[in-house]
Amino acid sequence: MRFVRSKILLVFLCFSSIGIAEVPFYNRFDKDRTVRFLKQFIRPVDLVFDVGANKGDKADVYVACGARVICFEPQPSCVEQLKRRYDKNPDVTIEPIGLAERQGTLELMICDQASTLSTFNQKATQEGRFAERNFKWNKRVSVDVSTLDAMIAKHGVPVFCKIDVENFELNVLRGLSVPIRCLSFECNSEYMQQTYDCIDHLSGLGYKKFNFCIGETSVFKFSQWLDSDEVKQKLHDLARNYDWSEIWGLWGDVYALYDIEDESGSALLS
Repeated sequence: MRFVRSKILLVFLCFSSIGIAEVPFYNRFDKDRTVRFLKQFIRPVDLVFDVGANKGDKADVYVACGARVICFEPQPSCVEQLKRRYDKNPDVTIEPIGLAERQGTLELMICDQASTLSTFNQKATQEGRFAERNFKWNKRVSVDVSTLDAMIAKHGVPVFCKIDVENFELNVLRGLSVPIRCLSFECNSEYMQQTYDCIDHLSGLGYKKFNFCIGETSVFKFSQWLDSDEVKQKLHDLARNYDWSEIWGLWGDVYALYDIEDESGSALLS
């Protein structure tokens, strides 16, 4: 089994002296497993938006699925790494911007200890699991931001969109008015109300099917697709009824599916 860098894995290794074999299972990103999981949503030549691309680890997964990928990443150092990584790949386009609910400029707070923790959300730099463990957002930079709607007008409607922007997911989704067939957004138990608001926003766009993957597992937690009220209740119960201290609180990705069924009419699950 091949393990690749992931946000929480890197943060764990940065924070402690443990080796990769000791990192909790939920925090391990296995590229091959993730490719197998995502192939139920992504087919060759499909268009994928990677919002919060960082250095390209998830973009590599989408490329392995045969997709054309648009990477959205506002951190200058990460943009340079993305350019070097995909310089000769015509199927990857890099947009050196952030996404938000409206176009303009925003202040990005950068964490040099772990670039995956950089964020537009100032509250996330002052409280929560990473701030409590002395991670510092030591740089500020003004960056251009656009919206999902504007990028869809520019590049076309993606088949899949991943959003991982450190507790700024709701702001990104508010810039979307055109349904995308499948999207995922990161959530964690510290900002569960924001997760509920994200689900409500998507429900308002017509999404009726939701599920959840804990951490980097790329395995759906729930055996069938749930409606918006059901998934919110399940997430509430999951966060409340189990001890997630080993991974610094429940976190993972909510998946939202817009009117997709397989030939038999049943939910696509892995």
